[in-house]
Amino acid sequence: MTLADKKNVFAALGKFLNQFSENGNTKNPDVQHNDLFFDAFVDLIQLSQSHNGWYTPEQVYFAIKSWADALTEKNLNQWLSVYDLKEHEPKTIGLILAGNIPLVGFHDFLSVLITGNKVLVKTSSNDQHLLPFLAKYIIAAAPEMKDFITFTEGKLENFDAVIATGSNNTARYFEYYFKDKPSIIRKSRNSVAVLNGNESKEDLIALGEDIFRYFGLGCRNVSKLFVPEGYNFNAFFEAMYEYQDIIKYEKYANNYDYNKAVFLMSNFKLLDNGFLTIKEDESHASPISSVFYEFYKNIDDVKSKLENEAEKIQCVVSDNLIDNSVPFGKTQQPELWDYADNVDTVRFLDSLRS
Repeated sequence: MTLADKKNVFAALGKFLNQFSENGNTKNPDVQHNDLFFDAFVDLIQLSQSHNGWYTPEQVYFAIKSWADALTEKNLNQWLSVYDLKEHEPKTIGLILAGNIPLVGFHDFLSVLITGNKVLVKTSSNDQHLLPFLAKYIIAAAPEMKDFITFTEGKLENFDAVIATGSNNTARYFEYYFKDKPSIIRKSRNSVAVLNGNESKEDLIALGEDIFRYFGLGCRNVSKLFVPEGYNFNAFFEAMYEYQDIIKYEKYANNYDYNKAVFLMSNFKLLDNGFLTIKEDESHASPISSVFYEFYKNIDDVKSKLENEAEKIQCVVSDNLIDNSVPFGKTQQPELWDYADNVDTVRFLDSLRS
């Protein structure tokens, strides 16, 4: 298949995904293979929460919409225009995927196939159904892709390179186990927001999206705030009330109760609004239902700290206070060219040709 053919396949997948919305699923007669996949995908979305309690229909629909928006002909062309991708003998790339949010490993899956390589996928036990379903759609749209896509439940074998995502502990295992193979090993990261106290209510409500989307389980979720000394959190908490219904979800409520109790038993000073606690802490990794914060004297101190701790940070959110920061409300809507850990996956895969 040519690069143009592969782009067409993923653009077709994007059109398929664009039919599904929390506000209603609408068949587009111009979309291929709806007779085989439309109703089955609706069923899978509704069943996802039974497979993983965090995968509510709302969260799964959001992930689907994000990929529908990304997989357009325009975006695919813009993404790949900076590379000189040539036909080559395909390599087999092992993927070890996380399962913290729906379809979290799809970008790696896409990158391997779009560069003309074969993908050998080991899914997370927390997300075993969505990606294999989309793979079946891709194969229906382009049967020649069948030999390029393999899923395995066992040990990865017979691969040329690997992309593995996990915690800091599993990353050490990956680095040892795959030391003789070209690899991208992803560790735990968190995202932070930098505020100056002049944010509008709309800005702070949008920041709530960065905090609460996927219940805060993603590496692109904001788990830490940098705020100026003397910052008044009243406006922040007022904006967060837009998301108060999250406490109605039992798994989130259980985490809120547990983590709040742990903090209180440890005599930590907390600010609490009934569904979110915030705690002064220098760490970036806050537990579910909690956000850490840290005061700063001047913005240059923050910039220096973020530079020194860049390997721990996935995204920085601000209103242009920090160079290359993400606008409020956009952390979970990355573009195709926004790479995890700032590691260019396509460049890595293309380097394997030689």
